[in-house]
Amino acid sequence: MVILLKKISFSILFNSSLFLLLIIGIQNSSKKSRVNLMTNQTLSLPISFIIGTSFISGSIVGSFVFFKFGIEDK
Repeated sequence: MVILLKKISFSILFNSSLFLLLIIGIQNSSKKSRVNLMTNQTLSLPISFIIGTSFISGSIVGSFVFFKFGIEDK
């Protein structure tokens, strides 16, 4: 249980630091785009922010899937 808690906290800390670096890195981004949702569109966001958030959210989901279906300790 302690190992699982350490892995989850590491995942949250790592992805939070990636998100912070993403926010700092896109300060001078000039190319902006909109994301088309089902019926609405988002605000004009920098393309690097859209790609970065997609990567970070995939990393978070992937780490929780690994915890769910990971090998159990004997």
